[in-house]
Parts: sequence; structure tokens; C-alpha cells
Amino acid sequence: MGKEVSRRDFLRASGLSLLGVAGAAALAPADRQANAAPPHQEGHEGMAEMNHEMPNTVGEVNHEQNGFNPTDILTDFDYGEVSELDNGQTLREYNFVSVDKIFEVAPGIEFPGWAFNGRIPGPTIRCTEGDRIRIHFANGSSHPHTIHFHGIHTAEMDGVPGAGPGLIQPGQSFTYEFDAEPFGLHLYHCHAFPLARHIAKGLYGAFIIDPKEGRPEVDHEFVMVMNGFDVDFDDANDFYAVNTIPFHYQNHPIPIKTGEKVRVYLVNILEFDLLNSFHLHANFFHYYPTGTSLTPSEYTDTIMQGQAQRGILEFSYKFPGTYMFHAHVTEFAELGWAGHFEVTEPKL
Repeated sequence: MGKEVSRRDFLRASGLSLLGVAGAAALAPADRQANAAPPHQEGHEGMAEMNHEMPNTVGEVNHEQNGFNPTDILTDFDYGEVSELDNGQTLREYNFVSVDKIFEVAPGIEFPGWAFNGRIPGPTIRCTEGDRIRIHFANGSSHPHTIHFHGIHTAEMDGVPGAGPGLIQPGQSFTYEFDAEPFGLHLYHCHAFPLARHIAKGLYGAFIIDPKEGRPEVDHEFVMVMNGFDVDFDDANDFYAVNTIPFHYQNHPIPIKTGEKVRVYLVNILEFDLLNSFHLHANFFHYYPTGTSLTPSEYTDTIMQGQAQRGILEFSYKFPGTYMFHAHVTEFAELGWAGHFEVTEPKL
């Protein structure tokens, strides 16, 4: 019997990646003209048949059915229901529900996910250092789950089996409560076992704690959660993305203007791959690992992150144009982790 060929191997070998035969047939006449064979050059036999365009998917996923749009997730900060405790401390309350849900992660490709509040990634929690955080968690899934927060808190609130309430069983609920510290960019995720499966199926989100004195003003703040999807459950990702949908920001570029200051909250929650990365084209950024310092660690155009590592990027563009950002791992980029900033001149 011959070796079974995985979806990933097939896509890599096809030369069309996710476009496939249908995608090739759908190319506009101008694109076909651009891909016409050049004059013969010695030593380049067979090159004319290759597709040199950036891979992409054909069509759109059903964002309404998914319950979220990656464009909205960029700026969808959840500040909770705000009140004040008797001691004057700010209280922020959140309601989280875990659910089993089918997501269309690429056109025509469904994934049986687990999600907080029906979306992947879950809500972006945002607060200020020293706030009291109270999260009412109800498990509406058919599996036991928890919420583990990166940060400083008591063992009872750590959201791991064997501590505090431990696993929250289907139909049960628990309220996590702690003071938000330290300031920085953090994350939360389910810590039930097998841990890889609970994370890979979608139970995670970003958790931003602003410093009491705030950060310098910028024109745009974007949340980008780097993730991937193993749709055939062989412990290898078939698609890679930022905020879940492959190539979304390639098909729907993020609009900014020259000279505008941009801040990106970047989180890596990718399962099954040791490292992920972010590369910004034609530009450099100031990088703040974990966001726990107001002084950047470096000025660069590429950074690497292991799972649960995160950092804040700050930059602006001098010149108008369309600029890529992507994982600087070829396979990740070709399987969905690629996007664009659309930079225009400000109106006078």
C-alpha cells in the first residue's frame, strides 16, 4: 500500500496551494495574461507552468454563521460591566460561556470547535492594572473546561485541574475573581486535559492590562491572535491564520494612513508547531515583549514567539501602498498566515 498523502502534502505539491483547479479556472483574463509563459531561458525548463502568485482561498467564509468577523476582532475590546467596590476599586464583570460549535475556517471547510462566547479567539478582555476582575463562567459544552489566566493571582483562581474548583463540568459554573496584575499583554485559555486538544479546538483569547498611567496615544490599536487549525485531527495544522480565518487580511487589507501610529497586540496560541513569527514588509517596529515594560527591547522587522508568548508592536508607515505582513515560515504563509496593510495618504 502506498503512503497516505495528507492535505498539507497535497497542497504543497499542487503548486496552486489552496487555489486548486477551481481557483485556477476562476483567474481573470488579465491574470492569465500576466502568467503567460515567458521566452525560453536556458536552465529554467518547467518554470512557465508554475504559479508565482501568492496562494489564496476561493470565495468567503460565512462570517454571520461563524458569529464573528476577523476585521471586527482587530478592535473589539471588551471592558466588561464596570462598577465600583466599596473601597473605591474598579470592578469589571464579564460573562463567559463555553460552547461546542461548527466553524467554517476556510471556504467549504468546517471545523468542530470549542469556543468562549461562540467565537475564536474569545473576547479580548481589557482592563487597567489594579482593577478587580470578576468572570462568571458557565460551561455550556459537552466537555469539562476551565479558564486559566496568565498573570498574578491565587492558586484557587488559576483555572487548572486539582486547584480551586478544578474542572468545570458540563452544565456547571464558577466565578473567577482576582486583581489585574501586572500590566501588559496576557492571554487566557482552557487548561483541561488533553491540553493540546482543548487549545487547538479554540478555547483561548487575549487579555490586556493597561498600565495605570496608560500608554502613549496611537491612531490605531489592533489585536492579532496567531492560530491554526488541524481539520483532520492528525496533530498537524492544515491552515494557519491571524484571528482564525486564513488569508482574511490579504483579501480584506487593514486600512491605515501614512504617518499614523499603529499598535499591534500580538499573541501566539498556535498548537502543534514549536514557533510562530511575525514579519512586517518595508518597515520596522518597536517591540515590547509581553508588554510589561514601557521601553521597547528592540527595533526590528521580524520576531519569533513560542506558544503563549506575546508582545506589543508599534510602527508607522512613511509611504503609501499595499504592504504584506505574514509569518516568516513559508508553510504558514502559504497555508493562510498572510495579510496586508493598505496605506493611503491622509486627506488634506
